[in-house]
Amino acid sequence: MSDDDVPIPENQDAATAGAPDIDVVIDHAGWRAALDEPAALCRDAAKAALDAAGFGPLAPRVELGVRLADDAELRRLNHRYRGRDAPTNVLSFAASDATPGRLPALPDDGAPLALGDVVLALETVLDEAGAQGKTVADHVGHLVVHGVLHLVGHDHENDADANVMEGLETAVLAGLGIADPYAPSPARRRPEHGRAQFVGLT
Repeated sequence: MSDDDVPIPENQDAATAGAPDIDVVIDHAGWRAALDEPAALCRDAAKAALDAAGFGPLAPRVELGVRLADDAELRRLNHRYRGRDAPTNVLSFAASDATPGRLPALPDDGAPLALGDVVLALETVLDEAGAQGKTVADHVGHLVVHGVLHLVGHDHENDADANVMEGLETAVLAGLGIADPYAPSPARRRPEHGRAQFVGLT
């Protein structure tokens, strides 16, 4: 079995107690070649998205997963859950039908509030970053923010919802030092996926 076949969990340590439980799994070694600290990058972007969505007060009870996979896996998932036989840059698998601007009720039994999973495709992300003149880190940060906002109910199925979501993304990314991904440019485009039913990917 090669390194590419072994999921590598990147768990939080005691220093992050009180923060959301963001489990990052690196399914492909290429992510470590492309990024200095992929788990930390994903965790920072996910936390910033949650904070912007108002989830700060619930942070110690919130959990979600980010999975860094490859095009073959995203193609399989995209085909199975969305009927599209092609890879895509990111997929979000929400654990519930969240409503933007409204915090969900916490489980009565003290269990974590599971939001779902975000999955990225290595080759597509690398190709897009190059074509759009972005660093891989900035593009990954954007896609993680975008994916997490889907988990908490945001979407871009119509222009009004897209404007709200993109405005929130832009503000979150600015706080992370990442340029506006929607600034006019022929190579830049909206992430093409939507939310899917949660399937427990991590």
